[in-house]
Amino acid sequence: MSKSGVFKLRSDYRPAGDQPTAIKSLVDGLKEGKRHQTLLGVTGSGKTFTMANVIEKTQKPTLVIAHNKTLAAQLTAEYREFFPENAVHYFVSYYDYYQPEAYMPISDTYIEKESQVNEDIERLRHAATQALLTRKDVIVVASVSCIYGLGSPFEYEKVNMKLTKGEPLTRAALMRRLIGMYFERVAGDLSPGTFRALGSYVEIMPANERIIKRIDLSQGKVSKIEEIDATTRESLGTHDAIFVFPAKHYVTPKDVQELALTDIELELKEQLKKFDAAGKILEAERLKRRTRQDISMIREFGFCNGIENYSRHFDRRQAGEPPHTLLSYFTKNVGSSTDFLTIIDESHVTVPQIGGMYAGDRARKDMLVQHGFRLPSAIDNRPLNFDEFQERVGQTIYTSATPGTYELEHSGKPIEQVIRPTGLVDPEIIVKPIVGGGPRTVLKGARGPSSVPEKYPGQVKDFIAEAEIVTKRGGRSMVTVLTKKMAEDLTTFLLEKKIRAQYVHSDVKTIERIEILTNFRKGTFDVLVGVNLLREGLDLPEVELVGIMDADKEGFLRSETSLIQTIGRAARNVLGRVILYADSPTGSMERAIRVTNERRARQIEYNKKHGITPKTIKTRIKDIVGDIVSARRRAVFDLAKLDSAAYAGSKASLITAKRREMREAASILDFETAALLRDEIQELEKGKRKR
Repeated sequence: MSKSGVFKLRSDYRPAGDQPTAIKSLVDGLKEGKRHQTLLGVTGSGKTFTMANVIEKTQKPTLVIAHNKTLAAQLTAEYREFFPENAVHYFVSYYDYYQPEAYMPISDTYIEKESQVNEDIERLRHAATQALLTRKDVIVVASVSCIYGLGSPFEYEKVNMKLTKGEPLTRAALMRRLIGMYFERVAGDLSPGTFRALGSYVEIMPANERIIKRIDLSQGKVSKIEEIDATTRESLGTHDAIFVFPAKHYVTPKDVQELALTDIELELKEQLKKFDAAGKILEAERLKRRTRQDISMIREFGFCNGIENYSRHFDRRQAGEPPHTLLSYFTKNVGSSTDFLTIIDESHVTVPQIGGMYAGDRARKDMLVQHGFRLPSAIDNRPLNFDEFQERVGQTIYTSATPGTYELEHSGKPIEQVIRPTGLVDPEIIVKPIVGGGPRTVLKGARGPSSVPEKYPGQVKDFIAEAEIVTKRGGRSMVTVLTKKMAEDLTTFLLEKKIRAQYVHSDVKTIERIEILTNFRKGTFDVLVGVNLLREGLDLPEVELVGIMDADKEGFLRSETSLIQTIGRAARNVLGRVILYADSPTGSMERAIRVTNERRARQIEYNKKHGITPKTIKTRIKDIVGDIVSARRRAVFDLAKLDSAAYAGSKASLITAKRREMREAASILDFETAALLRDEIQELEKGKRKR
């Protein structure tokens, strides 16, 4: 961690190709106060490295928004590698499965909310918000969930607890404080946000990590604070003091809760009057029964199912006022939206996604309110609309190989990053028919044979033959289809043919998707099958072959933009090839092939001029979940080693000095620095014991 709070980019590479010009143009634009800029960067041109250089030169906390969890995970790993001393966090929706509450009046069907929360992702969300409240050198890579309601950063920061060795405290008092911070008491295994009592000990697992804090409360005071590995039960050391943040982002003081419940009751009376006046007896009875039950549950237990629908009252917001979101934590970090940087990755997809969230949510909520399932205030439990989002972010950089209309209208001519430092050229494109049978002429302008053989087997068997050649030389292949069912069926067929394959689409859970892509890179299997998920931003340099089934089915998945993005998946490998399977070439195909060939020619000319021999990109196979722990441990070890070498006194006096620094950091609420110093002390003590 950077103790000075300064972004420090670590890389063996130096900007090359179009990167130096792009970096300078973007930084100059930010200094000039430009609100919108667009980086048109082709696949493999190093857009993330360019943006990392921009972050280092501007020294601003940065929000990076990606359009899906998998891409966000990859970007988090990349930024963490570039900034190992700084705080790089992952913030996405914590639902692995989510079915929102809805009502369909035509069939009189009420669909109750159903969700499955991923504890690991919830833990990472807490780590991100806590970092934003405690330090400046923060990069948060988020999905569009960053525009959805989140608890107030002011209340979340206010309700934290400091436990100090020697302070008077009883077990019962500590348990009451933890329950007031939304921790759940359990008897068995701990998970983030839970605690258990064992004799004079209380064991706590904070919401942001899988480490147990064991508090010894013998003799009516905090006698000992020990950190324990949750898996091995190995002691990781003791502490003089620790801070504990709330287990949930929504934190409501007791007095505010009573005010909120009073307002809910008043709103209920007003809505019941309206229903009665309109003769809506069923709706009135339904609303009265549900709301009063929720009020009773909140008074008794502090929560109820669907409590977020009352968030406007608990936040003390006015009707129509937008909720707190992750952007609120950025604003609190820097004091103003203009003082942090926003990067919208793959903006041609992400910008429309941000703009589309509000209307869909509002339509669903309106239906629930009209039919008595929710109070009108439930409408204010919502994502930001696009205007509100724009008001809450300052200077924005859009990055894409195919920028959309919005970006180009607001930023003007994009800054181009077409030349790749690696010298890699865009892949050759071959067009083959979908259906087997007699010979057909392929699309003019595509590379490859001018016709196909008399006994051409059709797109599936042809792809299998091509993929087997790639597999034999140690490469990987990927293929895109039009539907989830087609992806699953094709994977089954490939497995029956003894081809190691796996599919990935939007129904596959977040962590599982990341693991599948990691295993694909490692060579656990050879062919990856997918739908839309495979288009943007996936760093898979082992891929030599990309097959696009049914490329002539004009539409969203086979538009010019989609085809260019998919073709780009083969642009990180020197042997990259793309096969478009099509019986009737479309305008989108023709345009995508023309753009690809133009870029290919431009790169080849650059390579000849500079004597560059293209080489496949070599990147470390990253695992975001494992890197969370390993990167921190590596940083702690290196820091302890460096300080030991530089310190003139004894090891014991160095440890004493580090303890003093840790207490000072904690006293000014710089919890991340205090935690790192704590870990460094443990590393130094290990070295002392070995002597």
